[in-house]
Amino acid sequence: MRGGLFGLVFSVVSAFVLWGVLFGSWFSGVVDFWWAMFFSTVFLCVSGFCLGGVDLSCFRLGVRDVVWGVVIAVCLWFVFWLGDKVAGCLFGFARGQVDSIYLLKEGRSPWLLSLMLLLFIGPSEELFWRGYVQRVLSVRFGGDVGFVVCSLLYGFVHVWSCNFMLVAAALTAGVVWGGLYRLFPGRLMSIVVSHALWDVAVFVWFPI
Repeated sequence: MRGGLFGLVFSVVSAFVLWGVLFGSWFSGVVDFWWAMFFSTVFLCVSGFCLGGVDLSCFRLGVRDVVWGVVIAVCLWFVFWLGDKVAGCLFGFARGQVDSIYLLKEGRSPWLLSLMLLLFIGPSEELFWRGYVQRVLSVRFGGDVGFVVCSLLYGFVHVWSCNFMLVAAALTAGVVWGGLYRLFPGRLMSIVVSHALWDVAVFVWFPI
């Protein structure tokens, strides 16, 4: 496997640096969040492919992948809808932190955001984190270790935001997508579809 652990470490460190630029307060107003997210996720995805970590045999999109992707995305949306209600009862700061995430889309075209999330950002994130990071970790250290470590990395890469609700949301989504990939590694495209649809649904179409 080209790149090996060195390539994996480089890519993960790159993800933490890029997410620091995206969410760090010191870059607020300096970079355009959505275009920076677009280029960051595409860069990470391409790096995964170049380092030979993504299994190209899974890169086939069929009707079944789309159907399962829709089902997973809908179920995950309802999980987050319920989680938002529970968090609102438990934490007084929850609603404010969720609203601060939605402020990122203020003044942006919903059509442009939908295209970016659906065609580029969502798929690129999934191909990188599950298709590359989790896969390489699983090959090297076993499926369970790959699942746990990748899920934690995916969640904690968002700590730069200093937003508890965002980190908790990323951890939750990471566990769901990572768990599905752990159980069904041959259904990566179903998970990619679900990630893309969930992103555009929760951020643009049906915000919670």
